[in-house]
Amino acid sequence: MDANQRKHMGLLSGTLIGTLGGLIGLGGAEFRLPVLVGLFRLPTLEAVILNKAMSLVVVSAALVFRIQTIPATLLADHADVAINLLAGSLVGAWWAAGHAIRMPRHWLNRIIMVLLALLSLVMLAEALFGTAGGSAPLFQSPLLRYPAGLLAGFGIGTVAALLGVAGGELLIPTIVLLYGLDIKLAGSLSLVVSLPTMIVGFARYTGSDAFQVIRQEQSLFRFMAAGSILGAGLGGLLLGIVPTQAMMAALGIILLLSAIKTFQHSR
Repeated sequence: MDANQRKHMGLLSGTLIGTLGGLIGLGGAEFRLPVLVGLFRLPTLEAVILNKAMSLVVVSAALVFRIQTIPATLLADHADVAINLLAGSLVGAWWAAGHAIRMPRHWLNRIIMVLLALLSLVMLAEALFGTAGGSAPLFQSPLLRYPAGLLAGFGIGTVAALLGVAGGELLIPTIVLLYGLDIKLAGSLSLVVSLPTMIVGFARYTGSDAFQVIRQEQSLFRFMAAGSILGAGLGGLLLGIVPTQAMMAALGIILLLSAIKTFQHSR
């Protein structure tokens, strides 16, 4: 694939992934990672780093767009939720990114394949059972709820760093179920938690030789990130036309198959 083909395919794939992600309320980074490895033939760690960089751009844009719907004052009222999750996710992202840099590539492939498979199962579970909003918190006592938030944040930060994703697929149901908040508010709070978490993981990756992929793949980065933002906007406009649960179930199956196929055979 020559340079022009990579640009065009980057824009096209980014737009498609962003549109699908926008339809179900995600950034699409979970689907972008297999594409970077399988279609563009990037080594796994380099693909994770490039995915992380694109996720930063997409999440920043999404947060700006969502402020129009969910005002900053409402987010500030629930700052304790974001702080609780961030206390765990920042540590998890720093720890996981540091281990990913030193980990043998075949082990990184296996771990990423398992994590993507688990994410696909989470999507299928949400499609089958849905995510209720506005219910009571899972734990009424803060003495139980906040330690649970720390542990959940650590796990989500670990997954986000290893996959180069924002982690919304895990953050949103966690915020809804653990803290009993509305799903729309949970979507905006997840972005507030995701952005610092990704910045910490991204900063950790700067110590790796693989970080050179940002410079080497500048064109692919620009075109795919632009496509992802465009697609996210299109997905938001199409929201409600396609049944969300059916779309999530289909994408969960696609993610599972693509994860196994891509990372089982990648070197």
